[in-house]
Amino acid sequence: MPRASTESGADVPGGRLDTQVIVVGAGPVGLLLAGELRLGGAHVVVLERRTAPTTESRASTLHARTMEILDSRGLWDGLPDPPNDLRGHFAGIPLDLSLPGSRPGQWKVPQFDTERLLGRWAAGLGADIRRGHEVRAVTDTGGYVEAEAVGDGGPVLVRADYLVACDGEDSTVRHLVGADFPGHDARRELLRADVEGIEVSDRRFERLPDGLAIAARRADGVTRVMVHEHGAPAVDRDGAPAFGEIAQAWKRVTGEDISGGTPVWVNAFGDAARQLARYRHGRVLFAGDAAHRQMPIGGQALNLGLQDAFNLGWKLAAEVTGRAHTELLDSYHQERHTIGRRVLSAIEAQALLLLGGPEVEPLRSLVTELIGHEDVRAHLAATIGGLDIRYDVGGPAHPLAGARLPRTPLAASTSASTSGGATSTDALRSGRGLLLGPGGDPNFDPNLDPVLGPLLSGRGIPFATPAPSAPGTEGAGWTLVRPDGHVVWANPPGRPPEEGLTEALNRWFGPA
Repeated sequence: MPRASTESGADVPGGRLDTQVIVVGAGPVGLLLAGELRLGGAHVVVLERRTAPTTESRASTLHARTMEILDSRGLWDGLPDPPNDLRGHFAGIPLDLSLPGSRPGQWKVPQFDTERLLGRWAAGLGADIRRGHEVRAVTDTGGYVEAEAVGDGGPVLVRADYLVACDGEDSTVRHLVGADFPGHDARRELLRADVEGIEVSDRRFERLPDGLAIAARRADGVTRVMVHEHGAPAVDRDGAPAFGEIAQAWKRVTGEDISGGTPVWVNAFGDAARQLARYRHGRVLFAGDAAHRQMPIGGQALNLGLQDAFNLGWKLAAEVTGRAHTELLDSYHQERHTIGRRVLSAIEAQALLLLGGPEVEPLRSLVTELIGHEDVRAHLAATIGGLDIRYDVGGPAHPLAGARLPRTPLAASTSASTSGGATSTDALRSGRGLLLGPGGDPNFDPNLDPVLGPLLSGRGIPFATPAPSAPGTEGAGWTLVRPDGHVVWANPPGRPPEEGLTEALNRWFGPA
């Protein structure tokens, strides 16, 4: 059972702050998690070492499933008209990302825009975001967890039911708790820089005799360049490489001189691959790069982390507010560790094909040929876009079980929370899940039904009816969707809802 916590950020005797969840890290993953926790009714304090949000573009690719997630929380309109591109790649090999869905392809959003959007949203929901606070110690007593941080005003002690580390690939929390992080360090690396004042041709994964070169000019005139020299090992770095090192490597590979440009941001990333053995250590959990390290090919690292946070937030909120089934929180590791392992494996395959020298050309030719087959193309596109994720949710087998619910037009709604909501995406914005019933009487209110009323009472789950012939719900009668948009139970048309619904509600939404 959760500990009785005071209001988030409130001073309590002993000079500490008391809350329900501590989030360490105010990058995109930590901020999305903080917003989800608040949406679920949990008090949260975010501790961030940086004194201000990033001004660097950094990870700038958001994939289809991530954009669906943002849309399901009403955040789509907050993005500054991001350009969409259906042209993706697998290890630099062109890949059409077209798939059924509301937001196919990849969307270019600078990380500072993503952080600004999520930060405003989380703060608007009441998250206590404290910048300039560096975590120095974490103590899990078994009954609660404490984080010691140092800020401008001196040391701060924060006590909570749980702590979630979203503090990046060099996670301080991971080191403090001694979490097992198996895998391997980088063997090869890609140098990267955003540069002003250079004129080079756009290059889309151009493989040259001496290495790989990529260049793309942004709308603001800044050019992002990336370069890898065949045979060059990864360097053990304490910080970012010097721009001169990148310019020299670029010249050796391409013959072009970019040394006269002005670097806006430089970094290097390698093909390291590590994943925590467990995403939960008692009252300490991990999400994003703190839980897994991978080469950020095609922006998959950021998307993987955001989807971690979306899976965890509603579950942890239910736990600390006393609404969760005893096994709900453990499903976070079970579901996301499996997905993370699969994504890391695919990224390693891409890194081998992308950074390998002439010896990988036969394999690249074979993969190129395979991508020409529609089934292969669609499979890879869905994997990269996160649209093929299906969790093991137990219960009776059904084609929808465990998969995300596609954007479904609604015919009618009788719940105040979905009133006026035109689609299932709109209905999920409350963060409380959704029950879809078969078509029929548009004035049907399940809360007044003698069977459904007692089942839904106290859970606050909105109810809606799909529009006639709504795509994605064929073969389903009643359908229960959890707050992150994944179907946890569905029955065939004509079956009464009480068959299996009680068990699904108890498991995923707790007792009424």
